[in-house]
Amino acid sequence: MILQDKVALVTGGTSGIGRATAIAYAQQQAKVVVVGRRMDEGEETVRLIQEAGGEAIFVQADVTKEADVEAMVDKAVGVFGRLDIAFNNAGMVGENPSLIEQTEAEYDRIMNVNVKGVWLSMKHEIAQMLKQGSGSIVNTSSGAGVIAVPTQPLYTASKHAVVGLTKAAALQYAKAGIRINVVAPAAIETDMFEAATGGQDEVKAYITGLHPIGRIGTPLEVANAVLFLSSDLASFITGETLMVDGGYVAQ
Repeated sequence: MILQDKVALVTGGTSGIGRATAIAYAQQQAKVVVVGRRMDEGEETVRLIQEAGGEAIFVQADVTKEADVEAMVDKAVGVFGRLDIAFNNAGMVGENPSLIEQTEAEYDRIMNVNVKGVWLSMKHEIAQMLKQGSGSIVNTSSGAGVIAVPTQPLYTASKHAVVGLTKAAALQYAKAGIRINVVAPAAIETDMFEAATGGQDEVKAYITGLHPIGRIGTPLEVANAVLFLSSDLASFITGETLMVDGGYVAQ
């Protein structure tokens, strides 16, 4: 049990990669704080963990609001006494592929969730980890955080920003015993993937064909990578971007 007695927080833990990682943390004996905006889905994640014998709570929070983020960290510490691990996974994809047709409101929405949300989360997570003298943070970027996706210019920009923010923070706090890394998935079987493809089989087939491994990934495959980066198995790794992309970026 590589995370036994650790306390792990997961934003965007209501579905997809976040839910899979929250469950995986619990299976490794971590106590889990599931964070998200949707209460029903968040409570469902907690139920799945508890039914499997794990320990978890749900905290309803919007990561774009600092008061919510501060409260989620305070709740984690108040219930479990500390915060050892944070997986900052909450994110979104834009709706309009054309740069010149994208609106200021869409820009603000994407950047607020994907970049501001990660910054605010790290700000308060690191403050707690500094008190403890240790911690591990994993942020979710994307293949679009390493290369450009021409049909998603704002999403691409936001996920590049997550990589840069992670690197800078990792260097700033490396000597404080806090490791900060990025996991960068390609296409994964999630509700977000369904929404991005419009549920169209031909679009799904095209995207699948872009992955040299011959398929898209599963939430559990990303969760396994996050587990590694979160744990002491990655004790000498910080500021790195781990691709979980079936070879997509390597082409």
